Parts: sequence; C-alpha cells; structure tokens
Amino acid sequence: MLTSPYHCQARFGQSGLQRSRLAAVLARILPATLLVGGGAVCSLPAGAAISDTISPFIATSYSYDNNLFRLGDNVPGFDGQRSDTSRQVQAGLLIKRPIGRQVLTGQLKWSRVYFDHFDQLDYTGKDYLADLEWHIANHLEGHVGGSYSQTLTPFSDLQSTDRNLRTIRREYVNGGWRFHPSWRVRGGISRDKYTYDSSAQKISDRQEDAVELGFDYLPASESRIGIQLRHLKGEYPNRANLAGLGVDQGYEQDEVKANVYWRVSGITQVQLLGGWVKRKNKIFSGRDASGANGRVTVYWAPLGKVRFTGSVWHEFAAVENSLISSSLNNGASLAAAWDVSAKVRMDAQVRREKRDFSAASGLVLPIDVKDTTKTASIGLTYAPRPNIQLGVSAFRDERKGAPIVNTSTYHANGISFNASAQF
Repeated sequence: MLTSPYHCQARFGQSGLQRSRLAAVLARILPATLLVGGGAVCSLPAGAAISDTISPFIATSYSYDNNLFRLGDNVPGFDGQRSDTSRQVQAGLLIKRPIGRQVLTGQLKWSRVYFDHFDQLDYTGKDYLADLEWHIANHLEGHVGGSYSQTLTPFSDLQSTDRNLRTIRREYVNGGWRFHPSWRVRGGISRDKYTYDSSAQKISDRQEDAVELGFDYLPASESRIGIQLRHLKGEYPNRANLAGLGVDQGYEQDEVKANVYWRVSGITQVQLLGGWVKRKNKIFSGRDASGANGRVTVYWAPLGKVRFTGSVWHEFAAVENSLISSSLNNGASLAAAWDVSAKVRMDAQVRREKRDFSAASGLVLPIDVKDTTKTASIGLTYAPRPNIQLGVSAFRDERKGAPIVNTSTYHANGISFNASAQF
C-alpha cells in the first residue's frame, strides 16, 4: 500500500491587558475542562465514542524558553530580556471516514499562542489537512490530498522581534499499479508553497514542484527494493531584481535513488533512500552541485516496551535565511521511547547536524562556511485515561554559528507542560 505523503495572523483587536486576561482565564479553565470532559467521555460504555467519523480534541501548554530569539551568547536581549514564557490553547477535529473502499482522513486545528513579555508575537495558528486513500479494482491505489499550516517561523536563522508567520501549502496526488504480486510501478506529483509575513524574509518565499517515478520489487517478506527518479523545481518569486547582488532566483534538482525497506526481523527494520543528486541553479551555473545524497533510518525494538529510531543523512535542504537559500547537511539523530507502565511513557532524543553553505548556497562565499547544531530533549507523558494525556518535556539547543551568513553561536534551554484530551 502506498503511504500518505503527510510529511496566524489575527490579532482580534484586543488590548494587551485584555489578551493577558483571556490567556489567564483559558489557562485556568482548559486543564479542568480536559479532565472533566475527558472523564465524561471515558464514562461511556467500552467502545463508545461521540462519532465513528469525527473526533474533537482540545489541548493546552505552558512553555518557558531562556533564549527565545536564539541570540548569540554575547548579544544582549531585546528590551534587555532574552527569555519568555508562552501559553497555547488548541481545539480541533480528527476525521476518518470510509467511503466504500476509499478512506478519507483529515484534521482541522485552531491554536492561539500568547507570549508574556514579547506580546507582539501573539498569533493564531491554523492547520488543515485532508487525504483520500483511493483504490480502483484490485491493483491500482494511491493518495490525493492537501494541507495548510500557519505558524510562527523559528528564530534560529533570523533573529527579529517582528512577528513572522510562515504559511505552508501542499497539494499532491500519487498512485501505484501492482501489475504482479511482486512488482509495482508508481508515480506522483506535488507542489509546496512557502510564504512569510516578515518583509525581511519575503526573499525566502518559494514554490517547489516535484515529479516522482518509482519501480519496486515486493517480496513476500514485506520488504521492498526499488529505484526512484525525482525532479524538483524551486522558484523564488521575490528575487527578480536581485541577480545583480549575486542572489539566484531558483534551482532544479534531479535525483536517482535506491528506495529500500528491509524487514530484518520482527524487531528490526531498515529504511534507505539514497543515491545521486544533481542541483542546478537558474542563473549562476558556476554554483551547481552534485554528489551522493541519502538518508538511512533504523527501527529497533529489542523489548516490547522500549523502542529506538536512529537516522543518518547527507542531503540538500532549504534554509530560512535572508542571505542563504540552501545547504548540504550532514546529520544524525537517535530517539528512544520507553513504556514505563500502561499509563506512563518516557521519550528522549538527541540530534546533531552540520550545514555546509558553500556546497549548495546561492552566494559566492570567500571561505567554506558551516554551522553545527546540537539538540537534546526528554519528556514524560502520563495518561490517566485512554483519551487524556498530561506531559512535561525539557530541551537543550545549541549552535556553533557562521557569522558571515548571520547564523549565531547560541545556547538555549526550555521546559514545557502540556495537556490534551480527545473526545
């Protein structure tokens, strides 16, 4: 079966005092609502639910970050302050509806985020997605759908006190034909569009169109061995007059990769997508790059209650920076999940990534320019009821930056408390 490629701007016209009062009221009311409402749902007979198709949910969180804007270690904070706390409330719907052999899934989510000190960053987030898993006869299947996401842009690559909302729109359609029990041909097209509120980052607005074709061998072991061809075209519509400054207007990328899923055993699986990639710039051909690209992920569950996921990668990626468009990234991550008991789960993750801007950037740089980011997080989740979760998590984020491209050297730590309920 082909898998789905799922990979805020209103201010309400309120004064700062009104927003603070509303945030305080929601912060007091919503946790109690989660427990009372969740308990009411759990009092229904086993297997009962509000709807077999629609599942409402609500959530809230309270977070602290000691370096919100990811400022350099020796840089004073805006308004003399580097840290801030934020409160978030969410409400939404999960949708799953079989339509004959087809399956429609979706999500509608609204969120409101309030910052205590830097309240000019307060925003409304919106997330919508829909996916139709389609089937024709016994051998044709695929997905068609789209998504919309509006949230605050991370500050790691652009430090500013201006509210900068990032909107991502995605549309896609894909399908596969299993013309033999062990062979499948597949293809798909997709479009991703990124837009930013901040005038300083309008230069990063972009559209990426991708066309993909694959051929897979599917043995009875549930493994997969295939080859994948992909063409990616990226365009930056707000760079038409910047060629004189050495800023490119777009790129094209061609990929030939092995696409492998190896089910080694019931507790170990390996996934590989890797091969050769050639990236060509629209104007400045002297900056074209090519070479090996890929990602390997290993899933390992040696015990029923402990699971590990490890990844390593070497691949091109976009950069949300006013000077740099892309980088060649080398990284590794390790995540672990431990079901401490039937109601308690612990999660932890470490991640390290080095970005090489000289290898794939849209600028001619006088020296090799790289930065390295390390992150670590740990969290604990308690589920007093099957449909209620209470959690606490902490993180550490640090980077050795590259000043020539405005990525700073910083350290940041934070903690978050959250609660959610599904009805």
